[in-house]
Amino acid sequence: MPFPEVATLRARALFTRSPRTASRSTPHTRVTLTRRSIYIVPTRAGLALGATLALMLAGSINYNLGLGYVLTFLLAGLGVVGMLHTWRNLAGLEVTPGRASPAFAGGQITWRIRIANSSTLTRGSVGLWMEGATPLHLDVPARDEVVATLDVPVSARGRVRAARVRIATIYPLGLFRAWSYAVLDMNTVVYPKPEASPPPLPASPGRPGNGGRTRIGEDEFSGVRDYQPGDAPARIAWKAMARADAVLTKQFSGGEGGATIHLDLAAVPHELGLERALSRLTAWVTAAEEARVRYAVSLPGRDIPPGIGPAHRSRCLEALALHGQR
Repeated sequence: MPFPEVATLRARALFTRSPRTASRSTPHTRVTLTRRSIYIVPTRAGLALGATLALMLAGSINYNLGLGYVLTFLLAGLGVVGMLHTWRNLAGLEVTPGRASPAFAGGQITWRIRIANSSTLTRGSVGLWMEGATPLHLDVPARDEVVATLDVPVSARGRVRAARVRIATIYPLGLFRAWSYAVLDMNTVVYPKPEASPPPLPASPGRPGNGGRTRIGEDEFSGVRDYQPGDAPARIAWKAMARADAVLTKQFSGGEGGATIHLDLAAVPHELGLERALSRLTAWVTAAEEARVRYAVSLPGRDIPPGIGPAHRSRCLEALALHGQR
């Protein structure tokens, strides 16, 4: 049995990360690919070439073939030069995070990544990959930068941080694969998935003189738009639909002085559950914004005053996305 002191040292070695290992998992605002962070191994083609060269060398030794030696070492030299060029295709690249737009659950987040090349050499066929995304290959011109976009599907609401990005290449001969990793400081908010067929918007408090009834968002007719799932049947423009041979929905503008509706999480039926209730409020926020109706959102511990516009919409949807999360 090992001594207790040895066991303690082994445990510390297992659970204590070195500064270099810790830096790989810490998000950065800029990552430069250096010789310490680039790894390289032969591909299947490279292994096949190595095996072929070994057989050629054995045959040249066995039969004392001078030209066999020349051809063997010539091809081996080409392989070594190709390995150097593959490594240099990544060395010195600077990777920085770009802007990521919010998305709805069930959709895709588009992560934008900037790759800068300050050298005088064009970097060809640089591949980027992130967990859940389709690999992307691009060229980085000399003394220039490119913006790569990786689409990653998301299924749950909340704040999402970008996964580790893998940068790899087999350029120019395909005999070696060089790769490195970049953990970038990127995050965005995933909104709840809107309810597919929500009920109509809740009624606003009645104005004096109208019998307590207010038609939300119907102060002035502003036109028609394409039908979207969840639109109330009363808003369908039947006459315009017959002329255009397409399903259209009436649009009304309530304006800043129009009615105000209050979207309260506590007013949603409890049997729906939290996630479905947030999905319904998300659909109502989207519908109210399209109808140009002022709306307020009330959540336990947070009240967002009435407003309208893209900034107000983003504020409300972000509150719904982060509700109940730290």
